[in-house]
Amino acid sequence: MDDDNGTIVNEFILLGFSDLGAGKLPLFWGVLFVYLVTLSGNSLIITLTLLDSALNTPMYFFLRHLSLIEILYTTSIVPRMLSDLFSSYPVISPAGCFTQMYFFTLLGVAECCLLCAMAYDRFAAICQPLHYATLMNRQVCVGMVGASYLMGITTGTTHSIFIFTLPFHGTNIVHHFLCDILPVLRLASGDTFWGEVGNLAITLLFIITPFALILFSYVRILITILGVASAQGRQKVFSTCSSHLLVVTLFFGTASIAYMRPGSNSTQDMDQIISLFYTVVTPMLNPFIYTLRNKEVMGALRRKLTKHLRSP
Repeated sequence: MDDDNGTIVNEFILLGFSDLGAGKLPLFWGVLFVYLVTLSGNSLIITLTLLDSALNTPMYFFLRHLSLIEILYTTSIVPRMLSDLFSSYPVISPAGCFTQMYFFTLLGVAECCLLCAMAYDRFAAICQPLHYATLMNRQVCVGMVGASYLMGITTGTTHSIFIFTLPFHGTNIVHHFLCDILPVLRLASGDTFWGEVGNLAITLLFIITPFALILFSYVRILITILGVASAQGRQKVFSTCSSHLLVVTLFFGTASIAYMRPGSNSTQDMDQIISLFYTVVTPMLNPFIYTLRNKEVMGALRRKLTKHLRSP
């Protein structure tokens, strides 16, 4: 496509890591390995929480949906990225770019909301134990998960449609390995002010606000923990929160760096490295965090393995 003739863009080129040269091969195998571990680890958590009655609690109900989101989230990105690494012409149609942006936004927003719901669950369990069964009954849990998906669907639909109603003329090179909002928005020929405002709104509503609510929940939890008389009791209470807190730190930490850095401090290579971490690496770490640091999940895993080995 001629970048100077004002031709309407009918395809985008995902530049991604095309300049790595010989580094493409180790990146390919590394990302493929991480993706397979992500699929197997999160699938294991989904299976355990469905089959083991000991894990039939709100915390593991949320964890099951978090694992489902992680699988779909990485699948919307990684297969395309792997195929583009060795493509001489990594092109994607506007419809394909729209679809990837839609699911990327939907699942990212849903995960932010779900992590916030999980923090509230821990708050209710530790700070309001006598009312926990009422506060976190089945209907409430289903409603929280449904609201998380609904917020993702609404945000992904409105923002993706708005961006792709803008005119695209001339340059069609996306300096990223996926159709993220800002890299695509920068290619639009029309007025992008409201698109930038929308991206800022997403950042405020679904990164800063959930993180602030999670932080507030853990401040209340910390106050409650400090009020527990014995050190053993404090350790037991804290152990129920440590896994979720670590996942929150990884996800919101990298997302904040990616979407809240000043433009003057942003480079395309750094943006891609940060995006690679929170879209590919973090979803792989979550199953390890929730299994290796969780006695109930490890117990369920041992029971299923023992039952399987004893069966004829």
